[in-house]
Amino acid sequence: MSAESVKARVEQVYREDSRRILATLIRLLGDFDLAEEALHEAFFVAVERWQRDGVPDNPRTWLVSTGRFKAIDVLRRRARFKASRPLLIAQLEELEQADWSDEDVEDDRLRLIFTCCHPALAADAQVPLTLREVCDLTTEEIARAFLSAPATIAQRIVRAKAKIRDAKIPYQVPSLAELPERLDSVLRVIYLVFNEGYSASVGAELTREELTREAIRLGRLLVELLPEPEVMGLLALMLLHESRRPARTSDTGELILLDEQDRSLWDAGMIAEGCALVERALTFRRFGPYCLQAAIAAVHAEAPTAGETDWPQIVGLYDLLLRAVPSPVIELNRAVALAMRDGPLAGLTVVEDILARGELQDYHLAHSARGQFCRQLGRVAEARSAYERALALTQQEPERRFIEGRLRELE
Repeated sequence: MSAESVKARVEQVYREDSRRILATLIRLLGDFDLAEEALHEAFFVAVERWQRDGVPDNPRTWLVSTGRFKAIDVLRRRARFKASRPLLIAQLEELEQADWSDEDVEDDRLRLIFTCCHPALAADAQVPLTLREVCDLTTEEIARAFLSAPATIAQRIVRAKAKIRDAKIPYQVPSLAELPERLDSVLRVIYLVFNEGYSASVGAELTREELTREAIRLGRLLVELLPEPEVMGLLALMLLHESRRPARTSDTGELILLDEQDRSLWDAGMIAEGCALVERALTFRRFGPYCLQAAIAAVHAEAPTAGETDWPQIVGLYDLLLRAVPSPVIELNRAVALAMRDGPLAGLTVVEDILARGELQDYHLAHSARGQFCRQLGRVAEARSAYERALALTQQEPERRFIEGRLRELE
């Protein structure tokens, strides 16, 4: 293979499998920083070796093995020079004797999520650590998701890694007895991963398919491990949202709203699977927020056209969701459904009340919704002001172009 084709293949493997490889290296090495160093060393070696020897049949196994040997070399060097030589030698011997197979790799990211979400870690560090280590989001991307400074997020991640190392937090999926109490933070992490892929916080692309695909894969693993209603609800919710991906943007990358999408492009297989999961979850009669959100998505998915959507049912489901999880974002989503049922003035009233309370002032979708309702009511000056505020807040290029288009329509 040419140097260019090998480089392209290495980049593809890194993009698709690097976090899975990292998860396995963390399990084998018991050290986040050493595993990250070994990962990058392995990919560096791959660029040279694969040109000479060809791409291996199983690149992931090759990279894990190479990273492991690189880590052994690092530990040998440290053992020669550091005062903690006996501990390093013990760690080295354990690593050299460790047995693993490629079959173990499949569950390593799930193990890593539970490790990152261990209750011994600070609550405000669990999700950032998981998004960084499991999904390769940068500290800047995570900071934007949490409306925090990148330096603050970086400090949380460093402290969490140190806690895992010093407290010897086990790298394993909890027992069934422990699992329910550990589940909430894990579900939250998986959904945050999905959301970053479904609607990227920044950048030229609306979506990051590798993240939504990975979140769904993790959701499937979790359903297999613990078929609880909320686990099924989350997987259903992700599948139903992901089913719309082909219709969410035009051929030129422009954003298309739900009511304007070509529903023939929606993935019927994902919709069928998602709706079946919703029905199965609701039979438990324990309705959590993921089940309710999935039920709302199912109503949208089952409507043949936007005009045939059962808006009264959606508003009713949002009422239940608000009682279960009071949130201004859920209230905003309910306002959109309310406007579809009762008209734009009903939606505008709710959105303006949210903003008057000082909530969602920096959330571009709140101002975009206000602009849409004012536009529908013919209140042009207010619509322009709202869209300009939304434009100033969004950092995603397709959304920026969409809002700019709305502003041009008001001229």
